[in-house]
Amino acid sequence: MAKTGDKGSEKTNVMRLLDQAGIPYVPHFYDPELTAGTEAAAALGRSPECLFKTLVTVSGTGEHFVFVIPANGSLDLKKAARTAGAKSVAMLRQKDLLPLTGYVHGGCSPVGMKKPFPTWIDETALITDAFFCSAGRRGAQMELSPQALADYIGADFADLTEE
Repeated sequence: MAKTGDKGSEKTNVMRLLDQAGIPYVPHFYDPELTAGTEAAAALGRSPECLFKTLVTVSGTGEHFVFVIPANGSLDLKKAARTAGAKSVAMLRQKDLLPLTGYVHGGCSPVGMKKPFPTWIDETALITDAFFCSAGRRGAQMELSPQALADYIGADFADLTEE
């Protein structure tokens, strides 16, 4: 069962960072066993186009890049590489996610990673009715302005998904 919470006892580190920065958001919580973005969207009663997943990639030269795309979309690796100015990018292995970012699969947020990485948000975020992304743990999402998020993390918008 999904619930919209206040910013009380279930606050994540991501929420604390946004609070410190004065960025408004609405927290939403659901069953943390649901790790697929489309399942999370359904649990929150939202369209999967509104809920965005955070994907981490690695280039052939070992650089890491972050891409935030709709839960029902697939990252176009060629578009992602072109956007990042890399020859190619591949998805980061799941076992490397926690040591690199501090987040587990299903709870990766573009906010508060262990170190900042170049980040892009799919341009469709600017035209959604609502924008949700991970609040830094499984079962927690935050609804906020995609532009405020981009400004805070230094992200740009780009066409990132497969057609």
